[in-house]
Amino acid sequence: MIKVYRKTATIKAEQFDGSDEMVDKYELDKPVYLADGGTFGIETLEGYLDIEVGDWIATGVNGEHWPIADDVFNKTYAELPVIPKAVADYMKDCNNIINLSFHSALYEAFDELFAASQDVEHWIEHNSDVFARAWLDGYTVEEDK
Repeated sequence: MIKVYRKTATIKAEQFDGSDEMVDKYELDKPVYLADGGTFGIETLEGYLDIEVGDWIATGVNGEHWPIADDVFNKTYAELPVIPKAVADYMKDCNNIINLSFHSALYEAFDELFAASQDVEHWIEHNSDVFARAWLDGYTVEEDK
């Protein structure tokens, strides 16, 4: 019987733009020709693979790289949500200090006895889908403005 699975690991990736900077950064083999959209070569755990401008270069937990075609990347991966630092701190408190469930974290954010600030409460109320996605999949913290 076939079962359905989802990926749970996060990766770092950047879209290859063909620049000398990226060619050097990833130690890519330069193509012999570019006029017809020639491909570059990238060293992977499986050997050298072709990569074209517009493809993505993924980096695994051990620093390994592999190319992903743009259409496949867009169907497979979604960028982690970006949340304010105060919300990230609240989530860490919920997870690490008092080990709250997601339901309790939502409930407690609006409870007067819990330490969630009005800014955090307001953000969660207006971004509940992003809060849920961040809770489940991870997040990055918004840079200071």
